Amino acid sequence: MALETTLILFKPDAVQKNLTGEVLARFLKEGFVIRGIKMLALSDEILAEHYSHIADKPFFPSVRGFMQEAPVIALALEGENVIGRVRDLLGPTDSTQAPAGTIRGDFGFKDSESKMRNVCHASDSPEAAEAEIKRFFQPGEVFKF
Repeated sequence: MALETTLILFKPDAVQKNLTGEVLARFLKEGFVIRGIKMLALSDEILAEHYSHIADKPFFPSVRGFMQEAPVIALALEGENVIGRVRDLLGPTDSTQAPAGTIRGDFGFKDSESKMRNVCHASDSPEAAEAEIKRFFQPGEVFKF
């Protein structure tokens, strides 16, 4: 098992529906450790960088609009194989396909038109986690103790 740190973004739908505490409790129950946490409003620049793989797509403006509806909460979470385990806890990206008992299955929108409204973003690899943590946290905002 590998000790890893991942980035999770509580998306605007999680913040607006006041789900962040309940979702965070599920992560902590797994034994993961918070290394950094903060609320922030996402700028056009950070969204273009974070979603660079879709920034040229015609639907990107709606993604940007959704991600700017409300602040997000950025979370740096550490644990054994945390990247894969968090993704398993979240369930499939499409909440309509997520089974009950997963975070997206329990709290995500069930409207097929609202696939971005899926409670959380989570890093999908160690390389992505490293880049994403640097994108959302400044030096000195992620702690080891």
